[in-house]
Amino acid sequence: MKLFTQILLTTFSIIIVTYLLPGVHILDAWHALLLAVVLTGLNMIVRPVLILLTLPVTVITLGLFLFVINAINILIADYLMDSFIVDGFWWALLFSILLTITTSIIENVLGIKKDAEQRKKY
Repeated sequence: MKLFTQILLTTFSIIIVTYLLPGVHILDAWHALLLAVVLTGLNMIVRPVLILLTLPVTVITLGLFLFVINAINILIADYLMDSFIVDGFWWALLFSILLTITTSIIENVLGIKKDAEQRKKY
């Protein structure tokens, strides 16, 4: 259930952020859902490998290099999907930052993280 909720939140965030950024394009809401699934898969499979390979850089930059890893995941998703277009690395970086912020705001407004933490306590 948590994975399904996260994918829906990410889909909604993708729609919002692609509307705001002129350098990132998605065909429609269904493709935004597909992009959310692809990004979730990349975050589960590729991201841990990239983090492990770039651990020294990530430590030196105090974790800021994780934004670059997120941008790389977005560029991989761009390569995998014809209906999702990113105009370059800097747009991917900005998209990843805004996507993270937007998803976090939506989770806080809806109280999703708090509900999950409260269920763990009991």
